[in-house]
Amino acid sequence: MSSPLLCWKCAASLEEVLIPFSRRAECSACHADLHVCRMCEFYDTSVSRSCREPVADEVRDKERANFCGYFKPIPGAYQAEDTTAADDAKSKLGALFGDTDDSQDNAGSSAQSESDAAREKLNRLFGIDEKKDG
Repeated sequence: MSSPLLCWKCAASLEEVLIPFSRRAECSACHADLHVCRMCEFYDTSVSRSCREPVADEVRDKERANFCGYFKPIPGAYQAEDTTAADDAKSKLGALFGDTDDSQDNAGSSAQSESDAAREKLNRLFGIDEKKDG
């Protein structure tokens, strides 16, 4: 038995979508187009034009619906994004500017407290002591 088709963008099951996909088919969960290069068995970023089908016309936007006649949906199209590099960069920036993860994740804080925190950081940067300068 073959693997079930999953959306290339959100990994939602595509059992309810009729095959072959129409050009206008979209994922019921995230509304992403499904007749796209990213969902095709010929999609391969390591080859020219990211397509292993040698006679297919070039499609520039691999994530938008297209009219390719060689399109064949593939079950393994979903690729979870690797966010470790982005998380590492964010933590390095936070360390550089003295931010902690707690201050970045504190979504419930008001705009005024964020403003106060920013002003305090600027004052520290320029060596201003508000208590003395009042």
